[in-house]
Amino acid sequence: MKAEFVNPFLKAAYNVLQQEARCEVNRGPVTIQESALASDEVTVLIGVTGKIQGVVMYCMSERTAKSIVSAMTGEITPVFDTMVESAVAEMGNVITGVASTLLEKQGYDCTISPPSVISGRGVVVSTLSIKRLVIPAETALGTVTIHVALQENSRP
Repeated sequence: MKAEFVNPFLKAAYNVLQQEARCEVNRGPVTIQESALASDEVTVLIGVTGKIQGVVMYCMSERTAKSIVSAMTGEITPVFDTMVESAVAEMGNVITGVASTLLEKQGYDCTISPPSVISGRGVVVSTLSIKRLVIPAETALGTVTIHVALQENSRP
C-alpha cells in the first residue's frame, strides 16, 4: 500500500479528533494485516472508489464512542444509542471526506460512500485481497483504530 494513500487519513483523523473532541491524539504502532477484520464493539465502515478503491474502517469500543460523542457535544452520553451511532458515523464521514480531498490534491480523484456502522464485537469484515494498514489513534477518551485498505484502481 502506498504511503500517499495512508497519510491523508492520518492527518484528517488527527485534525478532526483534536478539533471536534478537543483531545490530543498519539499514533500507536502501525501494522499491516492481510486477514479479515474482526470488528470492535463499534466499527464505522466507508467505501472509497475512483482512482483508488477499497474501504476505511474506524474501530472503537462503545465506551470510547460515548466518550468522543460526549466531548463533541459537551453533554454526558451514558448509553450507546442511535444518536451516538449517528455521531460516530458522521465523525468517520468527516475524516474520510477530508482525507479524500487531500487524496484528490495528490491526483487521486475518489468518491466516498455513506458510512455504515457495525455494532457488535467479532463481526468479520473481509477486505478480500487488499492489505490493511492498521493505525491506532490513542486519546484520553480511548483508542480509535483506523484500518485503511486501499489500492489503485486498475480501471479508473
